[in-house]
Amino acid sequence: MDIKRKKELLEMYKNRHPEMGVISYHCKETGEAFLGISKDTRADFNSTNMKLSSNYHPNKRLQELWNQYGPEGFERSVIKVLKYDDPNEDQTTKLENLREQCLASDPNARRMWR
Repeated sequence: MDIKRKKELLEMYKNRHPEMGVISYHCKETGEAFLGISKDTRADFNSTNMKLSSNYHPNKRLQELWNQYGPEGFERSVIKVLKYDDPNEDQTTKLENLREQCLASDPNARRMWR
């Protein structure tokens, strides 16, 4: 790959606009939902799935349910999407506020990560 193409790809990566929002792992059997904030929903679903499949997720209750019911026992979804303009601006506070709104509206929901 030539230098010009590398610079072009790097610039595209820096300016990408990943989907940010609140992700949910909802256990179909128990009705429990685990909510997390995400600055890149696609990447976070992949990461969380890998941790769960490797029996290495820090949320012990989520891991326990995953081990018992498997991936087919969960509905994974983005329940709130954050609209934003600048991908380089820190959106953590806005994402946490969105998650708190979601937690308040669902009594069976809890935080995925502390």
